[in-house]
Amino acid sequence: MKLEYAVRIERLADIDGGGYLATVPDLPGCMSDGETPEEALKNVQEAIESWVEAAKEWNEDIPKPSPPLARAG
Repeated sequence: MKLEYAVRIERLADIDGGGYLATVPDLPGCMSDGETPEEALKNVQEAIESWVEAAKEWNEDIPKPSPPLARAG
């Protein structure tokens, strides 16, 4: 079963190295970055997999994805 978590992507300031940061609010500490929003999103998918795998190894609960706040259309 694949869980789809909401991802927040924000642009990093040049002083912070530029690029984009992707965070997963439902998974504390789960984040990644990239030069483009698309790259950050791709990279954070790998971070989600690693986060879930580590939680399983440590017998920690894996949070279910939060329901979407709203949908357009």
